Amino acid sequence: MLITLALYLVLGAAAGIVAGLFGIGGGLLIVPVLIFSFGLQGMSPEVLTHAAVATSLATIVVTSISSVRAHNKRGAVRWQMFKPLAVGIMVGAFIGVFTADLMKGAHLQIAIGIFAMTVAIQMAFGLKPKAGSEAPSDKGLAGAGGIIGWASAIFGIGGGTLTVPYLTWKQVSMQEAVATSAACGLPIACMGAITNIYTGWGEEGLPEWSLGYIYLPAFVGIVISSSLCAKIGVKWAHSLPGDLLKKIFAGFLALVAARFLLSNLF
Repeated sequence: MLITLALYLVLGAAAGIVAGLFGIGGGLLIVPVLIFSFGLQGMSPEVLTHAAVATSLATIVVTSISSVRAHNKRGAVRWQMFKPLAVGIMVGAFIGVFTADLMKGAHLQIAIGIFAMTVAIQMAFGLKPKAGSEAPSDKGLAGAGGIIGWASAIFGIGGGTLTVPYLTWKQVSMQEAVATSAACGLPIACMGAITNIYTGWGEEGLPEWSLGYIYLPAFVGIVISSSLCAKIGVKWAHSLPGDLLKKIFAGFLALVAARFLLSNLF
């Protein structure tokens, strides 16, 4: 158990640094690594992907709180936009968990692989949406929140890779888009984690120390180190070549995506 916890402390540290460096949630790193590590631990192939997604969402509940507080101190969170977004997000995340639960582990890995490859291409080439001509309505925000929450619950992420481009497209400044996206990560993670506890309760193939689909040793290790190491990532972001680092991480995501797609499609 100590060796297992140490592994997840290292993973949490890496996820925290990645989040601080690139301004994206650690879920993009946590989910693939958890899938591989759960496989090495002998967890059932039918549940390990669901457990990786659920555990990632549970860690985001904790890590997003400190992120939201930091952004709110700077007055960067657009709370009026957050409210309708959050309503849609919670509904979408609830449906997203049940969508993932209906998928076989292999099919869920294919979906994650496609998403990781898309993000890798976006990061490698710096693709960004142009600002739109209209500010979003409350109904539009709620609808977008539903899609963001649904997808985020399936992929085990805090939604930043989806929320930030959407808000930027809707004429929100990058600083405020990142801050508001950080706030949106909390309802995504809370609804996703709670629903995964329900859907995974009593599921065959899950190891000891599981709460529904959430694997507690991984959750504890990642939470302890990720929040501390996010500060290191932020510091490095101001001293290391950002474009090169993004291309390196994009390459990592592309390799992970290729591994998931090739192993499950052929």
